[in-house]
Amino acid sequence: MTTALLDDLAALRAQFDDTAGYLAACTVGLPSAGTRNATAADLAGRPDVTEYSRAVEASRAHFAKLVGVGVDRVAIGSQTSVQVSLLATALPDGAEVLVPEDEFSSLVLPFVHAGRGIRVHTAPLANLADAVTSDTALVAFSLVQSGSGEVADLDAIVAAATRVGARTVCDATQAVGWMPVDAGRIDALLCHAYKWLCCPRGVAFLTVRTEYARVLVPVQAGWYAGEDPWTSCYGGDADLAGCARRFDVSPAWQAFVGAEPALAAFATTDIAQVHAWTTRLAAAFRKRLDLPEPERPSAIVTWPDADGCDLARLTAGGITASGRNGSARVAFHVFNDAGDVDRAAVALGR
Repeated sequence: MTTALLDDLAALRAQFDDTAGYLAACTVGLPSAGTRNATAADLAGRPDVTEYSRAVEASRAHFAKLVGVGVDRVAIGSQTSVQVSLLATALPDGAEVLVPEDEFSSLVLPFVHAGRGIRVHTAPLANLADAVTSDTALVAFSLVQSGSGEVADLDAIVAAATRVGARTVCDATQAVGWMPVDAGRIDALLCHAYKWLCCPRGVAFLTVRTEYARVLVPVQAGWYAGEDPWTSCYGGDADLAGCARRFDVSPAWQAFVGAEPALAAFATTDIAQVHAWTTRLAAAFRKRLDLPEPERPSAIVTWPDADGCDLARLTAGGITASGRNGSARVAFHVFNDAGDVDRAAVALGR
């Protein structure tokens, strides 16, 4: 790891302490100092609705910057599955949806249970682009797979979907925060911010292309979806926002108070540098375990562990890791370092 890279990441890394052995950002991120301070200050004082609204809108702006779109294209939410359900309602009856095998269920179940004859087909992530046909109405996939850490071939998937006029829906929950993400390439992008963006749980974002937004029905509209939320609190004649805010749900105020400083810290950092740092750590760990490098670099490392023995060894060695889908799983984030690589490898006898 170069000194220059450490210097570039110093401000963001300084937001985190007591991080040794924590290799579970793919499960839940560590709270930043800014998050702890903002949350504590809010709980110690009187509720301040004006400050809550500021935190929500600042969070929206930070996320827009992180994924490279205008703030008018970002809706706020609290769970990705609810936001996916919004997209599922816009599909025509009998539409075909293509998803990767072993995809995270929050991205799949809203389509599976949408009714109206909607059909969900699966294919291996590596072959997802090849599985797109003229019958495909929508391709939904995670940019980084939760269970395996595999990074999708975004270029190939988008190109294949474009050729047949299919929509693209990308869950970037396991990507935003450690790798550069361009939401402008996708019809709709989702992200729950409690993992790699180290926010409190209950802060989620949905970006939608303007043209796609026109065909979406704001079935979950509430007061916060109004053009002016504070004059949209009563009755049914409120004007909805003319941008993606029409898909907002009422914000979890305290969660956004804690999220805003964390999002600001990531939005003011060169995420390409975070990508370089995290993937180098992951590569060093794979080398210690004699694991092959993936086709596209990933900050998540998984390997077969059906009996959970390796996960137990990691836990016994003071490492916070996780097990998913028959594999052991570790994640290297900006707050990790070479010492964490060594700790985990030693715990596994490597």
